[in-house]
Amino acid sequence: MSADNVIPVPDPTIGRWYRRPNGQLFEVVAVDDEDGTIEVQFFDGTIDEIDRDTWSRLLVQNVAAPEDWSGSVDMDPEDFSGQDDGELPVGYHDPLDFLDKSD
Repeated sequence: MSADNVIPVPDPTIGRWYRRPNGQLFEVVAVDDEDGTIEVQFFDGTIDEIDRDTWSRLLVQNVAAPEDWSGSVDMDPEDFSGQDDGELPVGYHDPLDFLDKSD
């Protein structure tokens, strides 16, 4: 990101993503006008709070939300895969199971 594209952003917008000159991505997740603070969540999931005075001095660039949403999710790709053998978990009872039984 060149210095020409980096401008101070006067008003934080909840849900908007920004990039710092060092490449760090973050999203504004809350704005507390009463306390004068802005809560941000970085791409890695870390949450931080910035006061309005600091925000006004930040050099950030509006960017699109990252395509890889898993940055803030604390799971490895292996956690998504699993074995489905079609059996119900122990202790699970199908509430409609009685329909299959004939008296």
